[in-house]
Amino acid sequence: MEETPYTCRQTLKTPAPISCLAEGLSDHFFAGSDDGSVRVYNQETLKVVRAIRGLGEVSSVVCMSHTAGGLGDMWVASKRHALRFAMDTEKMILAMADATLTLELGANDDDVLNELSLNQKNSQLAFCLDSGTVGVVDLSTKEVTRMKTSHDNICGTVKFIPDRSSELVSGGYDSRLLHHDFHQRTVLSRLDLGTSPRSSGVSMSPPFILSSGMSPSGIFAAGTADGRVWIGTGGEKMSGVSSGTSVKKKRRKWEGLRPDEALTADVGHGPIVALAFIGPHTLLTSTLMGKVTLHEIGGLTVDGKLDISPKWTKGTTDVNKVNAIIATGGLIIIGGLNKSGGGMIEVWEKGSKPGDV
Repeated sequence: MEETPYTCRQTLKTPAPISCLAEGLSDHFFAGSDDGSVRVYNQETLKVVRAIRGLGEVSSVVCMSHTAGGLGDMWVASKRHALRFAMDTEKMILAMADATLTLELGANDDDVLNELSLNQKNSQLAFCLDSGTVGVVDLSTKEVTRMKTSHDNICGTVKFIPDRSSELVSGGYDSRLLHHDFHQRTVLSRLDLGTSPRSSGVSMSPPFILSSGMSPSGIFAAGTADGRVWIGTGGEKMSGVSSGTSVKKKRRKWEGLRPDEALTADVGHGPIVALAFIGPHTLLTSTLMGKVTLHEIGGLTVDGKLDISPKWTKGTTDVNKVNAIIATGGLIIIGGLNKSGGGMIEVWEKGSKPGDV
């Protein structure tokens, strides 16, 4: 394993735990907190340039670009609501009353939102709920579509599939991945990670799906509560020559949940609570206790299997429990709790040594 090329540039404290992070526009990033606040940080100065206060507990934040540039709009998941805020305002601190749109998506106060996701065109907003429901909001009409098939337990993560105008994938505490056509409200494929055997050891935790990521090329990754990551490459878009002889054509539907084009790897002792792609085949994972690992996803090995190999591992120093990780502008940003229960963000930057990965 290689030496870690990243060092901690700075730590940022907040009164309440950091619950989510999101890449913003114009070299900014967003951080949501359990106390109903959201902060917008400048990546260069690491100073707060905008903030929202007085919301309910924030579970997810996504950024929506504008043609005019600037900070764009922010979608915030707070309890059962999704709220839209215009961040290009003279106000430094915004409140719930400043939301330009509020959507009630949960069935009741106990049915809270867990994750929001925007499609490539910023025209659709996907959401998932504690009830296991998965849905999509058409942002031009504000029409809400809920999938006919939901998860049997909490649905914690949902992602759109690149270059698929009507497809998304969700993961839940029922250990299942569901691949939806959200126009037809049907399930196109599914996979139960609860039936997938471990490659080594025995875990006392069930394989709840806690985190997920989608590469720009259509590779899907899911992190589980028992320390594993599941990688599906069946939906990857390929350019050029595949297998030395032919070009891999775009399939009628995404096939990223195919078991014969997937692998499961034990990557950490503890839940994989956050992950993020930083390249077409390069994946960051983090355990709850702050073990961050960069993995390279390889092609078929001599025995015909896919391969994933760790390149480096580094532990957090001030984030005691991790809730989120993003990679943006050459930085790795990790958010969660410190030992005293307050909020903490670590900002890692890459060294300048030649040959670093």
